Amino acid sequence: MRLEAVAVKNFRGYTDEQEVLIGDLTTIVGRNDVGKSTILEALAIFFGSEVVKADAGDVNVDSDAQEFEVTCTFSELPEKIVLDAQAETSLKDEFLLTETGRLRVRKRWTCSGAKPKEEVFVVCHHPVDDDLNDLLLLGNAALKTRLGKHLEPADSAEVNKASNPAMRKALWASEAELVLEERDVPVSKEDSKRIWERLAPLLPHFALFQSDRSSRDSDSEVQDPMKLAITAALAENDVQQALAGVVSIVRERATELATRTHAALEELDPELADGLVASFKNDPRWSSLFGVTLEGRNGIPINKRGSGVRRLVLVSFFKAEAQRQIEEGSKRSVIYAIEEPETSQHPRNQKILLESFQEMAQSEGCQVLLTTHSPGLAGHLPTESLRFVARNEDGTPQVRPANEDTWDRIAQELGVLPDDRVRALVCVEGPNDVAGLKALSGALCDGGESLIDLRTDNRFAFVLLGGGTLHQWVSERYLKGFGRPEFHLYDNDVSSYQKAVDQVNSRSDGSSARLTTRRELENYLHPDAITSALGVTVSFGPTDDVPALVSAAMKADPNLKPVKAQTAKRYLAERVFPTMTHSLLIEAGGADEVRNWMQALQQMAK
Repeated sequence: MRLEAVAVKNFRGYTDEQEVLIGDLTTIVGRNDVGKSTILEALAIFFGSEVVKADAGDVNVDSDAQEFEVTCTFSELPEKIVLDAQAETSLKDEFLLTETGRLRVRKRWTCSGAKPKEEVFVVCHHPVDDDLNDLLLLGNAALKTRLGKHLEPADSAEVNKASNPAMRKALWASEAELVLEERDVPVSKEDSKRIWERLAPLLPHFALFQSDRSSRDSDSEVQDPMKLAITAALAENDVQQALAGVVSIVRERATELATRTHAALEELDPELADGLVASFKNDPRWSSLFGVTLEGRNGIPINKRGSGVRRLVLVSFFKAEAQRQIEEGSKRSVIYAIEEPETSQHPRNQKILLESFQEMAQSEGCQVLLTTHSPGLAGHLPTESLRFVARNEDGTPQVRPANEDTWDRIAQELGVLPDDRVRALVCVEGPNDVAGLKALSGALCDGGESLIDLRTDNRFAFVLLGGGTLHQWVSERYLKGFGRPEFHLYDNDVSSYQKAVDQVNSRSDGSSARLTTRRELENYLHPDAITSALGVTVSFGPTDDVPALVSAAMKADPNLKPVKAQTAKRYLAERVFPTMTHSLLIEAGGADEVRNWMQALQQMAK
């Protein structure tokens, strides 16, 4: 499953329901104490994290209600699910999805007692007709009774009465015009808790790493990043199946013994036995049973070291996890939530962390949530990943989605400003083109040519025409107004780009635009560089789709993880382009053209 959105209501500073859309990489930006971490902690409570627990103090202080809600929306759902015994059905057939085909789960905590009481609902487009609106709450015997009431004997005889899904389907089908409305279907009460017991294990694993806070310094579980290693291991499908097998055996043996005990008691005291029933309590929290730590040679565990050291271990963990995600793929969806990852870190380590987060977010089955108020971190994140939290005039926090107004407010709030050293804007289609162009420029310079090096030259700012980082958006928004000349480079695989090139070249502001003579930037790579970096051999010409060829080659190799063409394109940008040398570029036949681009840029910077 994939988390698409989270909504909080009456939770801490949030009174009215606020929904936050969640992508593969999502960053919640805002000032201190505005409500960024509240969103992550709401998710932690929803997913049953050991780090944050529901508390009576979580209810909004300005509300008369004594309850709060956290609602999560999921996509990429299983096609089949078992709700009753071993009878397969689907969430769609059971009317447990929204109108858009999503699974929406709402958890409500009532805090009127000493301990918050949790209720779980599925918010779905569900039948509201009398006698047909409560079928999921009924057991086998009650469904048989309902079947006899609504179906003719001949029709009822054709229904498999050993299958609850079959009986529900027949009952719903008996109504010619079934009325569906959005409603909250309870799935945690006695008669319906089996639904939640089946759904809960399918949800993504959630791991929260909080920033250092004085109120939590004594809590080693919060501060020890190795806890995340246990969470990642428990997320594996084979591990989940093995643990489920253990629980099943223990439940079966224990319930059998309890039943025999009950039978013996019935012989001794039938009246007392009549009020008892064998019940297997909650499954164990496996994460609390395991412990792993890193210790120095002097025996000092990592969670006893300074915050900077702990964060450095966190950097290493996410770097290793990003690599594992790429190599193995995710066995089960995992959501990593990290508060202020830049805390206590050197800028170099911040860069490594950011790269690791982006790699993980692009891996299948992995999502990354961040909070930050650092302009250095926010400035290098994709604009579409940013969510802005700011207080309204009445002091309540509001989450704003990714759009130009939001980006403008973030830039002003955090002080993300354009670099006044920039003399020219380099306009390309996407982040892969930035990586490729920088690498090709560097290859020429490393070969001894006296040209600009886009890897290090601060006189040039990249603008991504297909959306980019916040810093790139700021550069486009502000520097264009300062009359900076623009250099546009477009791939040659889209015919309409020629019109855009002509428009730029018709300006009188010193701007220049051109199409690559080859299909796209990847066609300037040398096949040997691809083989060396990715372990596949491909041959291609100037007009071939190189990412598609690499994707096909990786899918054909049983020793490599199959990837889509878009992922192969990213691999080429991140792993292959940086290995291009001066001699490889010359041998590939693209040196003259790349040199011409750099010379044009050099002229603009004068």
